[in-house]
Amino acid sequence: MFRGPLSESLLKKAQEKDLLSLNVVDLRDFTSDKHKTADDSPYGGGAGMVMKVDVIANAISKVKSQKSKVLFMCPTGKLLTQEKSKQLAEEKHLVILCGHYEGIDERVRGLVDEEISIGDYVLTGGELPAMVLVDALARHIPGVVKEEASVQNDSFFNGLLDHPSYAKPEEFGGQKVPDVLLSGHHAEIEKWRRKEVLKLTFYRRPDLLARAALSDEDKKMLGEIIQNG
Repeated sequence: MFRGPLSESLLKKAQEKDLLSLNVVDLRDFTSDKHKTADDSPYGGGAGMVMKVDVIANAISKVKSQKSKVLFMCPTGKLLTQEKSKQLAEEKHLVILCGHYEGIDERVRGLVDEEISIGDYVLTGGELPAMVLVDALARHIPGVVKEEASVQNDSFFNGLLDHPSYAKPEEFGGQKVPDVLLSGHHAEIEKWRRKEVLKLTFYRRPDLLARAALSDEDKKMLGEIIQNG
């Protein structure tokens, strides 16, 4: 599952430049029986299988170092945000545990430092969330994204959504590129983009505005947006 997504595009280049090192660990390598059993039926009965605590403990103890931070991807964890991915990108070594089947033995939670969720829904396992996490935090590693401004202008980087972007052709399907973007007037372009950031965030994610650090100019533009309906 990991080979494709983690071996393409920017993540591939990041590994080739030694900016990022990824190692996929198979939990079955840490089992003790000939069938390499990593899960078992739950005590008390019920549907599904539960990942075994001893197997996971063996795996974590093998790959963990003093600089490691152990993460567990699960629906009950704290929601992954841009700020959280930025914080995790500063860690030297992350061990990411992926749940599967019905879940994990509850005692595993004592072996992890933090539990993270990518959204309020359930997937078949934690592998896809782990890949999402790796991709999100990799963008914050200097040199992974060539244009640093691209990262700084990402949606959520400064707590707000990103502005709309346009490229050639100048007109398509009766829709034209906004005149200000063709003007060459950089100050006016930046002002337009900032206003679009505020407008999009106001209409689509007003909850973000409540905790954003807005300047007096931002508040003035926001007032114009509201006044204009």
